[in-house]
Amino acid sequence: MKTLSTLQDEVIALSKKVGDFILEESKNFDKEAIELKGLNDLVSYVDKTAEAQLVAGLGEILPEAGFIAEEGTSTKVGDLYQWIVDPVDGTTNFTHGLPIFAVSIALMRGKEIVLGVIYEVNRKECFYAVKGSKAYCNGKEIRVSSVERLEESLLATGFPYYNFEKMDRYLRILNGFMQGTHGLRRMGSAAVDLAYVACGRFEGFFEYNLKPWDVAAGVLIVQCAGGKVTDFKGGNEAVFGKEIVAACDIHPHMQQKIDAVWNDR
Repeated sequence: MKTLSTLQDEVIALSKKVGDFILEESKNFDKEAIELKGLNDLVSYVDKTAEAQLVAGLGEILPEAGFIAEEGTSTKVGDLYQWIVDPVDGTTNFTHGLPIFAVSIALMRGKEIVLGVIYEVNRKECFYAVKGSKAYCNGKEIRVSSVERLEESLLATGFPYYNFEKMDRYLRILNGFMQGTHGLRRMGSAAVDLAYVACGRFEGFFEYNLKPWDVAAGVLIVQCAGGKVTDFKGGNEAVFGKEIVAACDIHPHMQQKIDAVWNDR
């Protein structure tokens, strides 16, 4: 078995190679190539081809691992290890020509995320971490923001593109944060949002209706950068629970305000 450090280096190299393919395709992408998987759930040949490249490359890096991949390129189940893969996190941005999208790759051992790599394609920024180590971007250590007061924070969020049943509650949460922070941003890529929390550009990020491939890598990177990540109730189900709050020291204030509205506490 390779060390996590060796695996990390190989995954970084692969993410950059696939990222170069995605970036090249973005230059002449034709919107006629957009397909719909569901309501407002877009995909294209770029997502599918990029995921196939990632599955092939990751299969060589760690042959015994299975896959949890957004486009279902591989449904192999590993005995201990699973790759969690999003080839283009921010597909809607990509298809509309907005330059905010990323390759996101995580490695899960049992039920624990032990490696995370996020490659932001347009800025060529690679964020990465392995369990028990520090977090880095392009070779430099990163840390979450030192801001301690919610009133001094800049937050990121995302809006649901389906399942609007709890929109009224979500809008109440947004209203509270709009009035009690430096502002809210909606980047369109949960992986990028989490990477930016990890390096201190955002103090916090929250969203619901997310999938494991959206957040798995980012959860570990934020934690290794000194941040805290939970679900809306403050529990440990951020990767598979479809809810996430990730932040620096303001996390308890964010989580409590969200929980109070979301769960009518």
